[in-house]
Amino acid sequence: MIVPLTSEAFLNANGPIIDVRSPGEFAHGHIPGAFNLPLFDNAERAIIGTLYKQQGRDAAMLEGLRIVGPKLAAIVEQCRAWAPEGRVRLHCWRGGERSGSVAWLLDKTGFTQVHVLRGGYKDFRNHVRMSFEAARALFVLGGYTGTGKTETLSHLRALGAQTIDLEGMAHHKGSSYGAIGEQPQPSTEHFENMLWQALATMDPGTPIWLEDESPMIGRVRIPDALFAQMRQAVLYFADMPLEERAARLVVDYGRYPKNELEAATKRIEKRLGPQHCKAALEALANDDLLTVATITLRYYDKAYLRGAAERPKEKVVHIPATASDLRGLATRLLQHAAASSPLL
Repeated sequence: MIVPLTSEAFLNANGPIIDVRSPGEFAHGHIPGAFNLPLFDNAERAIIGTLYKQQGRDAAMLEGLRIVGPKLAAIVEQCRAWAPEGRVRLHCWRGGERSGSVAWLLDKTGFTQVHVLRGGYKDFRNHVRMSFEAARALFVLGGYTGTGKTETLSHLRALGAQTIDLEGMAHHKGSSYGAIGEQPQPSTEHFENMLWQALATMDPGTPIWLEDESPMIGRVRIPDALFAQMRQAVLYFADMPLEERAARLVVDYGRYPKNELEAATKRIEKRLGPQHCKAALEALANDDLLTVATITLRYYDKAYLRGAAERPKEKVVHIPATASDLRGLATRLLQHAAASSPLL
């Protein structure tokens, strides 16, 4: 039986999600957890699209049938492997020809329940974007570069708090050095999909802790609606001495290739100033990473302080922090938030 569903119903239904779009479409963004079973590969999709524009729907449909015909048995076999109980959820881009064709095929070959996403992935994306408009109890963890905010978030999570690691999802630590040691960044579209999934599992009325960020994390953009809420939230500013932060950065980045550190330093030459950049590069050449970290931190500290100064003073809470006790910092954050917020 084929049953079209809205995004909300589709996401709550049973069975694996099977995305029949091309590999390129899937790589750019997809429903988290979905399997990709492309009806057409990237080149085939381009051929069909060109035919549709130049000769119309009928010519494109015929060519599509020629391409798909030899694949039909393999499609059924793969779907049975993913859904041995015979229940699947299918979608393409708009919920049209591709998902409809595969749904018909699976229905005819004995699948008991075939749910099709009405409006396709496009409708899911609207659902994702709208979800960021929902009000949430956000608590923002801030502090200068090198404070160990990501590690502190992990301690908050271990203590039972709801947390979102934006930099982890973005595969970027947010600075010129942020891509070093990271996997390639997702598209902003897929970053939003992953963020939607994480937020969907959380209670919006219970505090959610995130790290303070700029609108962009590398090349990935935080959804505007969520970023606006982050800017309105209380900022818990973890105050850690520069010397301790510089030492942490040496440990964090010292294992990476020197040429990558050099390139990252050169990218911020105008912001550091020629003399400071030259001094940092000379220190790097001499393996004096502590001096490199100290020089760059002075720039990043000024930049971060300008951003924090844009917030109302009553919404910035300074919490002392030491590099040796980030779990203690997490505990103090929760205690302070509980004492000052009716949400906790």
